Amino acid sequence: MRWYKLSMNTTHTIKGTSANALRSTFRGAFKAICCCLLVIALPAQAQAPAATEAAELPVDEIRTFAEVFAKIKSDYVEEVADKALLEHAIRGMLQGLDPHSSYLDEEAYLDLQEGTTGEFGGLGIEVGMENGFIKVISPIDDTPAQQAGLQAGDLIIRLDETPVKGMSLTDAVTHMRGEPGTDITLTIIRDGAEKPLKVTITRDVIKVKSVRTRTLEPGFGYLRISHFQSRTAEDARAALQQLKQDNDGQLHGLILDMRNNPGGILSSAVGVADLFLESGLIVYTEGRVDDSKLSFNAKPADLLDGAPIVALVNAGSASASEIVAGALQDHKRGIVMGHKTFGKGSVQTVLPVSNAAALKLTTARYYTPSGRSIQVYGIEPDVILSRVKIESLADEEALLVTEDNLRQRLDNENGETTPEATDEAAATEQETAALLTEDYALQQALNLLKGLQILGAVTE
Repeated sequence: MRWYKLSMNTTHTIKGTSANALRSTFRGAFKAICCCLLVIALPAQAQAPAATEAAELPVDEIRTFAEVFAKIKSDYVEEVADKALLEHAIRGMLQGLDPHSSYLDEEAYLDLQEGTTGEFGGLGIEVGMENGFIKVISPIDDTPAQQAGLQAGDLIIRLDETPVKGMSLTDAVTHMRGEPGTDITLTIIRDGAEKPLKVTITRDVIKVKSVRTRTLEPGFGYLRISHFQSRTAEDARAALQQLKQDNDGQLHGLILDMRNNPGGILSSAVGVADLFLESGLIVYTEGRVDDSKLSFNAKPADLLDGAPIVALVNAGSASASEIVAGALQDHKRGIVMGHKTFGKGSVQTVLPVSNAAALKLTTARYYTPSGRSIQVYGIEPDVILSRVKIESLADEEALLVTEDNLRQRLDNENGETTPEATDEAAATEQETAALLTEDYALQQALNLLKGLQILGAVTE
């Protein structure tokens, strides 16, 4: 469909709201809006008669819309520009569909494009709407939000002194953005907390490195994917090849950590899953239009040559990370461990419109290779881990095991034998040991991986 740029200059100044004036305003607004909708509804390549297209329009509903438009123009306490009213109407239409469809003005559209490349300004959280509040889907690794302790599932009820209730998601995100170095105070409700928590976060330029690796023990690798960006699949391939090289060209097993991964680009998720599959369906999508009916299949060559995989997920694992986990699970290529995932089984398409803006519109549902729709239900892990608290021997402080324990501890092991390198290798081993001690889920995943490797050796 081709979109047309229309300008509606229907300025009215009505005082006293006389019947004739109101009727005149109503007729003008109704005519302008009907013309607007009619032109947009006509595909450029199919010049059907206007009468036929007009008959398909919901005339009664358009009449009501035009009446409300006219009432606001004439009676609202302050004068409102036509452009602002129509943008509000567009946002309202999209907001009423589902939590993931939205209208992106020029600034928001640019922010989205920057986000897929891995660098953008803000706090570093993926958010959605729930019951009128902002819900944290996931904090992003090594960002101000994660460092401040925000967790998946937190509900943001206030931004500084501004209540979130009644805000659109776009307005809330705009409020959270700002100049790097400036502070914002979030008031949040957290499951299990007796009262709302206040968290002050300093805004920063967010540079997301979506792929990180390390050797946990000789032959056992760790691959962390925090977000699916445009280059994630290529970066993951290069990181795995380096990880194999660091382990004499072969891995006995891999932990794929997608906890608190809010998703991202569908094609990147497909590319990551394809690294571990020899053949078969990875994911398929179903929607109302032909362009939304797609299927993606794996190409030959498993980069790990069949070595076992344990995929770590939790409630912050959403969308693209659920695609990867579902594909590994359905093909019995890996064991999924952790907690039930977020359950976002829908696909959003960004559709550019006039004025350098765009729609982010839900256009399809996606399905795992076995035909499962994970919308709402999520991915159930093969091995479910209970939430565990670890007692620190150093300061006797109870620490909740979260993804926050993993930040800045994912450098590759250095295999050189010079004295300096030996010291560095020893420090890396100590970091890895501390990491495994603090991160219960990672420790259990490594134990399972070792068991799978032993079982594989016994049955060969």
